[in-house]
Amino acid sequence: MTTKSVSSRHKWPHLVEPNEVLWSPVSAVAANSICSSGFNAPFGSLCKVRSPEGAHEDVIAEVIGLQGDCVTMMPLAQVSGVSTKSKVTLINHKSSLHVSKSLLGRVIDPLGRPLDHEGMIPGSQNSSFTGRQIEPLNRNPVREPLDVGVRAINGVLTLAKGQRVGLVAGSGVGKSTLLGMMTRYTKADIVILALVGERGREASEFITEVLGPEGLASAVVVLATSDTPAVVRKRGADTAHLLAEFFRDQGNDVLLLCDSLTRVAQAHREIGLAAGEPPTNKGYPPSVFSQLPKLIERGGMGDGDGSITSIYTVLAEFELGNDPIVELARATLDGQIMLSRDLADAGVYPAIDLRGSISRLADKVVRDSHLANAVEIRRLWSLYEENKDLILVGAYVSGVNKDLDRAIQLRSALIEYIQQNQFEPCWLENAGHELEIVLGARFE
Repeated sequence: MTTKSVSSRHKWPHLVEPNEVLWSPVSAVAANSICSSGFNAPFGSLCKVRSPEGAHEDVIAEVIGLQGDCVTMMPLAQVSGVSTKSKVTLINHKSSLHVSKSLLGRVIDPLGRPLDHEGMIPGSQNSSFTGRQIEPLNRNPVREPLDVGVRAINGVLTLAKGQRVGLVAGSGVGKSTLLGMMTRYTKADIVILALVGERGREASEFITEVLGPEGLASAVVVLATSDTPAVVRKRGADTAHLLAEFFRDQGNDVLLLCDSLTRVAQAHREIGLAAGEPPTNKGYPPSVFSQLPKLIERGGMGDGDGSITSIYTVLAEFELGNDPIVELARATLDGQIMLSRDLADAGVYPAIDLRGSISRLADKVVRDSHLANAVEIRRLWSLYEENKDLILVGAYVSGVNKDLDRAIQLRSALIEYIQQNQFEPCWLENAGHELEIVLGARFE
C-alpha cells in the first residue's frame, strides 16, 4: 500500500510554482547529488524530485551543473526515497525570497522559513538571491565611521560605514563573544547575522545568551547549521546579503556579520566537487575563488543613503600564509582583525592582536590626531611582539632601543586598553580619548 504524496507547498510556500507539467526520469543518485536527463533547467534553478508513486515526501533540489543533456542537482533537504525510478520537474527558473521589515527580530533559515516558533513572516517584496548589482562608479564614497562599541576596534582599528573586514581567528579565542558585543552595541540601524555551518547547540546558545533579546530586537538572524546540505549553507550567505541589500536600499546603515566565510567556502567546495569541478588549492575548486569575491562585493556603500558594513569571520585552518581562504580574504577585504590564541590563553578578551590587524579605511573617517595615535599604538605593539622572546628571557638590556623601552613600559597599559568587559560598551569618542591617555603615560 502506498501513501499519498506529501505536498511540498506548505513547506516551500515561496519557492514552488504551480506550472508543474513536464516530468523527466532520474538517471543517477549519489550521496549529495541527483542527476537527470531530458529536460531543460537553467543553472541555479529549482526542481522538484518525486519518488515512485509518491511514497515519500517530494525533494526540492537546486541545479548546480549542466553537462551535455545531464542536469546535476543538489537537494535542499535530506534525501529520502529518491531512486532511478523517481522523476523530476522544473518548478522555478530563478530563486527568490520574500523580504520585508517584518523580518526584524526573527530567526530564519536560508529559505526564509521561521525557526523561532513565532509564526509565519509576511513578505512584501520578492527579491532575487543574486541581488541588485551596483556599478562601482555609482557607489557613494566612504565618509563616516561606524561605532561598534568595542574599544580596541573603535580606537585603533576604526571601521567606516560601508567597509568590509575579516575577523581572522582559530577556534576558542572569543570570536562569538566579540560578534555578540558588536551586534548589541553597534550604532548601525540594522544588524544582519548569518550563522553558516555552526553546530546547532552553539547557534542556539549564541542567539539566546550572547545576542539576547536586546541584540535580536534590531537584527535578523539567518541560520544554516552544519548538518544542512551545502546548497542551503551557501544560500545562508546569499540570504543574509539579500536582506542587507534590502535594508540598505531603504536608507539604513546595516552591519552584516557572517560567521563564517570559511564555512561558506567549504559549502561552495562541496557543490563544485559534486558538479565535477577539479580540486585545486587545498582541495578547493576554481569556482570558490570567483564566487567569494562576488559575494563580498555585494556589501559596501550603496548608490543611495544606506550602507552595508560587512564583517566576515575567517577560520585559520592552516598555518598563516598557507590558508587560501585567509589569503583571499586579506586580498579582497578592506582590512582584517586578528584574534590571538596567546592573548586568549592569558585571559585577555577580546583577544585582538594589533600586530596583524589593520583597517584600511580608518584614515578616511577619523581625525588626523586620532589616526596618528592609532598608528603609534600599533607600532609599539608590533615592536614589543618582535622582541618578545628577548624580553621574556632577560636578554634585552634597557636603554639600547628607546622605542622598545617605551613599548615595554606601555605594555601593561596597552593590554588594559584592549581588554574590555563584554557587557560594557566603549563608544568611539571615548576610545579615541583613552588612546591619548595611554600614549600620554609618563616615560622615564
